[in-house]
Amino acid sequence: MSDSNARERLDAKHERNRDHRIEGIRRWVEYIESEPPETWGPQQNAIVNDQIEAAQSIQTSTSHQQKINGVAAESLEVTDESDADSK
Repeated sequence: MSDSNARERLDAKHERNRDHRIEGIRRWVEYIESEPPETWGPQQNAIVNDQIEAAQSIQTSTSHQQKINGVAAESLEVTDESDADSK
């Protein structure tokens, strides 16, 4: 097995994971558009609070933080593109 094959499989896995995350976000948007804030607000707060707590409990390198910021920026770009396409 060559390194390029391993890299291609890893890239494909990352793309699938990204696609799953985006689909989950879309389902969440549909849910919050169909339910009152009193229903989904506490759920969203619990998720955000748990993520903040988890992030604060680990030490990450600068390079890892930069990678996370890059993924977040890509997610925002996809969201912006989806918003523009739906108008």
